[in-house]
Amino acid sequence: MSDQKRRRKLDPSASSSASTSKKPRASSSSNYAQDLRKQLKPDADILSSLRRLSAATSAAASSQKPVSISDLDLSSSCREVTDLDSFAVVHSIERLILSVARSILSGQGFSFDVPSRASSNQLYVPELDRIVLLDKSSSRPFANLSTVRKATITARVLSLIHAVLLRQIHVTKRDLFYTDVKLFGDQNQSDAVLDDVSCMLGCTRSSLHVVASEKGVVVGRLVFLDDGDRIDCTRMGIGGKAIPPNIDRVSGLESDALFVLLVEKDAAFMRLAEDRFYNRFPCIILTAKGQPDVATRLFLRRLKVELKLPVLALVDSDPYGLKILSVYMCGSKNMSYDSANLTCPDIKWLGVRPSDLDKYRVPEQCRLPMTEQDVKAGKDLLEEDFVKRNEGWVKELEMMIKTRQKAEIQALSSFGFQYLTEVYLPLKLQQRDWL
Repeated sequence: MSDQKRRRKLDPSASSSASTSKKPRASSSSNYAQDLRKQLKPDADILSSLRRLSAATSAAASSQKPVSISDLDLSSSCREVTDLDSFAVVHSIERLILSVARSILSGQGFSFDVPSRASSNQLYVPELDRIVLLDKSSSRPFANLSTVRKATITARVLSLIHAVLLRQIHVTKRDLFYTDVKLFGDQNQSDAVLDDVSCMLGCTRSSLHVVASEKGVVVGRLVFLDDGDRIDCTRMGIGGKAIPPNIDRVSGLESDALFVLLVEKDAAFMRLAEDRFYNRFPCIILTAKGQPDVATRLFLRRLKVELKLPVLALVDSDPYGLKILSVYMCGSKNMSYDSANLTCPDIKWLGVRPSDLDKYRVPEQCRLPMTEQDVKAGKDLLEEDFVKRNEGWVKELEMMIKTRQKAEIQALSSFGFQYLTEVYLPLKLQQRDWL
């Protein structure tokens, strides 16, 4: 074999056109995986590179002043919420109800002025790299057949939140729903009005003391206090420590990690935790087990801001993995009013990327054909402003749609159950191969 051919065989960054002309066979893919393993440098070299990344991230966070909406000269006014204490929220609710009472006594009935959370009332701001809510509201009158039920639910939710805050307790969204099942009908109704109330009062949803059930988990080089109890996340086993739903009880974050590894799914999280990947490459690993909940997003932002660590993301190579990643980065349209507190714009997409399928010769039997719905979701992502400004994302999405192939993180297990932790991720970190 000539030197040129030998180099081409061992180079994982060879052009995808050459590798797509022939479908990778299982035997050749397995041999290639072993070749990649030989390319790994000593861990000390990879750690040295990670320390430089961590130091650069920390220096940038310390030197750069955070940009807020008030610093920008936007053509449209925007609405954002802030963390308020219980007394302030109670006072806001009581003022609102007093104005409702005055309106009723004057013979005018009552109506709630509710900020619109429709897609048409949202704006992506490049300077902030996140979605914000514009300051447009709609009326929700009680004396109108089309809005009477929503107005009633709004009044009921305000009453329940007022009672919760006076008791100084926290309740789940499910608890809230079951206080009046016949009125709410469906939890989606009470959840939506809960977000409306946050906008109306100008406070974060956590300020209302209504939380979602525990979902996200964390493991790795992190110590923190949970309501005064010391939690060492290196001693949490493969299941990790559940991220508290009310993040305000978390304090005293301490870590010697070099980065945060954000993982889309529980299966990959368990592999990383069982192999103690965080000891080989000091990091904090967390997952929301799919679609991110508010507590996990808040917790990730606190890690990013307080510890000044870079965040690397590992998601499936499909449109929904990228949608999940975009929620962490730019925010969800449903909660655009609180994007300032819930987003980490500079997350680096480590993998699994569409180009990785050929680059690492993932066997054909481990790839999945994209459905028409998948293709549509990918094309919709290409129309998003935050995607258009990232050339790397555009190229990867276009490749995904062109090949009509997707793959889960677990496709890497075809090379061995520990290939993810022993070869793929170390090689990605060594090559600083992220977007």
